[in-house]
Amino acid sequence: MDSTDVIATDVLIVGGGPSGLATAIHLAGSLKKRGLDKRIILIEKGSSIGSHTLSGAVIDPKIFKTFLPDVDIEDIPFDSEVTVDQTLFLTEAGEKVLPFHPPYMNNIGNYSTSISKLCQYLAEIAQSRGVEIYTGFAVEDVIYKEGKVAGIKTKDTGVDHHGNKMKNYQEGTVVEAAITILAEGTRGSVTKKVIDALHLDSGCNEQIYSLGVKELWSVPEGNIEAGTVYHTMGYPLQSGSEFGGGFIYGLKDNKVALGLVVGLDYRDPSFDVHAAMQVWKQHPFVSKILEGGSIEEFGAKTLPEGGYYAMPRFYDDNLMIVGDSAGFLTTARLKGIHLAIESGMLAANAAIKALVKGDTSEESLSHYRKLFEESNAYEELYRARNFRQSFSKGMVLGGLQFATQLVTGGAGLLGRLKTEKDSETLLPLDSRAFTPFKERFAGKLEFDKKLTFDKVTDVYYSKANHDEEQPCHLVLNNPENYQRVNIEKYGCPEAAFCPAEVYELHIDKEGNKALRIHAENCVHCKTCDIKSPGAGITWNVPYGGDGPDYTQM
Repeated sequence: MDSTDVIATDVLIVGGGPSGLATAIHLAGSLKKRGLDKRIILIEKGSSIGSHTLSGAVIDPKIFKTFLPDVDIEDIPFDSEVTVDQTLFLTEAGEKVLPFHPPYMNNIGNYSTSISKLCQYLAEIAQSRGVEIYTGFAVEDVIYKEGKVAGIKTKDTGVDHHGNKMKNYQEGTVVEAAITILAEGTRGSVTKKVIDALHLDSGCNEQIYSLGVKELWSVPEGNIEAGTVYHTMGYPLQSGSEFGGGFIYGLKDNKVALGLVVGLDYRDPSFDVHAAMQVWKQHPFVSKILEGGSIEEFGAKTLPEGGYYAMPRFYDDNLMIVGDSAGFLTTARLKGIHLAIESGMLAANAAIKALVKGDTSEESLSHYRKLFEESNAYEELYRARNFRQSFSKGMVLGGLQFATQLVTGGAGLLGRLKTEKDSETLLPLDSRAFTPFKERFAGKLEFDKKLTFDKVTDVYYSKANHDEEQPCHLVLNNPENYQRVNIEKYGCPEAAFCPAEVYELHIDKEGNKALRIHAENCVHCKTCDIKSPGAGITWNVPYGGDGPDYTQM
């Protein structure tokens, strides 16, 4: 007998980040204005709203004039208005302030914020409009009826390491919905399955990503003023092979948010983004800001950087995809929150029209695409459609290509530029085309736990926690191939690129090499699912409520 719990709703939103909450708020408000009574459920895998949400973050506030027109900007929990905005080029020992802002990078008048706190605020608004929010529930699969999305199923719990049901076993709940809206954030595990199953990325560029590692510090008064924004280029990244840079945001109460963001199309299998950030913090310009301070929180996340050409078809029968899951991010501006909110509003408008008509077919929900093509989000993304691809051959050539794009409306001289999947860019470990990471930064990788930290120490400040009885949520897809390719050919790059020391290359006395997985450290950045050669690892959702517990990210 089938004992699965089944819940029915009109609209189901998976994910409680800015795009999911914006969808819920705009949809609920618009339905109320029309006098329509529809049930909206939002499910979030984090233990609370905001606990799995991370961004820099400096946000363009203009979207809030249309999103929350009746709310005064002063009532939104932004931190500081940006009054100082500089971009610096770093060398190993010095820095130079650029005399101009790179195109699209001016932040004067924008606001720094904690996306965790912002999402908590938005959740309160959503609930006040009748949205049902359930946290601590991990969505594992989409359910289909006659080949069409019909809802989701949450993860079974009370299962041991070997997949056996324990005394506290609880089968996951099925939620059936007229419309399911996926707002899982970057590389959403359910979104990934749906895109593959429905071929929603047919004809698209490969989505490419960056990894951002972030720390929040408390520093002595006078080290940095609230409203100050610095972005850095150059050191410790190599201009010809590594794309990215650092950010430093001065906040109220003598807090500072800082981090390093690096494109995952790098080629050195020993490259370590977390360690590179610790090297970056030793630079005199950065270390002076942190002098006398202490870390309060750590986190990491990936960002979709492929741009317009990598965006999947974000609608199908009974389905829409919003925010980072659909690629709504402009790398040229280092911004995605305003686009996440706008995508949620567009999807909500399409959902309203579909619900009124009683037609949630692919054709009906294609109205989402039409609305997008008439939006500010489209204009911004299309104008920068070739930006990130331009830098695949280095910063100098990329800068030249970007210059031609600025005067050709984004087309450049070469038209549509392609991308290469991040999992296919690494060179073999024995290649002589690069200097191994530890050699590049010899003498800078001994971390003092005052200014610089090893990965495990930083994970402590993420407050990551997992039920250690459950099956490992990180799956080796083909252990034999992983041994031959990932370990023997590439030297286990997962041990380097994971910012939380989840992966360890163990070598015994006889020299035998094997992978060890410390899933309890995972901060859910999903870099392993993206960068592992040969699609070596799949990231699945662990139990609901597991993972980091961000409060200030």
